Amino acid sequence: MTTAEITSSSEESTPTCSRCEREERYCVCAFTTPISTSTKILILQHPQEPGVDIGTVPIISATFPQTTVRTGLSWPNFTKALGEPADHKRWAVLYMGSVHVENLPKDRNLFVVDKKGAALANQDEVLSNLEGIIALDGTWSQAKTLWWRNAWLLKLPRIVLRPTHAPLYDKIRKEPRKGCLSTLETVGETISILEDRNEINAAVRVPLTELVSRLQKVPRHGSQQRGRRDWRRRRR
Repeated sequence: MTTAEITSSSEESTPTCSRCEREERYCVCAFTTPISTSTKILILQHPQEPGVDIGTVPIISATFPQTTVRTGLSWPNFTKALGEPADHKRWAVLYMGSVHVENLPKDRNLFVVDKKGAALANQDEVLSNLEGIIALDGTWSQAKTLWWRNAWLLKLPRIVLRPTHAPLYDKIRKEPRKGCLSTLETVGETISILEDRNEINAAVRVPLTELVSRLQKVPRHGSQQRGRRDWRRRRR
C-alpha cells in the first residue's frame, strides 16, 4: 500500500461528529449553547469552505438556530438566496472590502457605510430597522468573489464591524488585515451590538477558544510544526 493510500484509509476511518461533521478530536459541539435572537442570519458560504478544519459555520448553526446557510458562488437575487420573500432594506451584508476600520469614527463599533466605505449619517436608523444580517464565509479572496458575483448585495445596506476583541484565530493563522475576524466572531459581535447583549459575544467565543486550543495541541496528521500556519486543509 502506498503512502497516499495509507493516509486516505486513515482519514476515511477517522471518527467524525454527525452534527458538525468535524473529526471528533476537533468537535466542539459540547461547548456550544443555543441562543435565541431577534436577528436572523444568512450565511453565503464559498463552495471550497465546507469541511475545512477551522470553519466556524457549524458553530454558528448550532449557536443560532435561526441561521440559514447557502453554499455556492452566486444566486440570482436576495429572495433566492434566503429562500423566502424579505425586504432587502431590512437586511444588511457584512463586508469590509477596502474599508480600514481604524479610520472610522471612534464613537461606535458597527457602521453602515456607502459604496466608498464612508460612514452614513443615519447609522442608528438603519441598524435599528434591521431584521437580519448576511455574512460571507470563506477566505479573504473567497469572500471577495462572493461579493462581486452577487450584484444584488449592493442593494442591501452594508455594515462594517470594528472588533472589540482580538481575533482568536490569530493564534493559529495570521489574519490578512487589521479588523479581520472569523465568520463566527464577526456574526457574534455584530448581533451583540445590534441587540445590546454582551453575553452573545461571550458565548460564541467559548467553542471557538476550545477549537483553537485543540488545533494547537493536536495538529492535523500529527504535524509538530510550531508557530502560525494555515489550518484551512480540507477533509477528504
